Amino acid sequence: MPVGLVGLSEVARIIGVSRQRALQLVRDYSDFPAPLASLAAGRVWDGTAVETWTRAHPERRPGRPRKVTNPKGSGDR
Repeated sequence: MPVGLVGLSEVARIIGVSRQRALQLVRDYSDFPAPLASLAAGRVWDGTAVETWTRAHPERRPGRPRKVTNPKGSGDR
């Protein structure tokens, strides 16, 4: 199913992250698809290109990494 044009909220939904995290990804990944246009309401992207990018970056998962805790009896008292 064609996705069409998407704004930042839709980019976040496609990727599975918050709008704030989506904005970070757009800014920090040099291979993130370039926006097709910048409108008064914000930038718009090709949704299919965003989906393709998301599949190409499986290492990028939503959420924070889990904290590593010391196993019981490992010291640190």
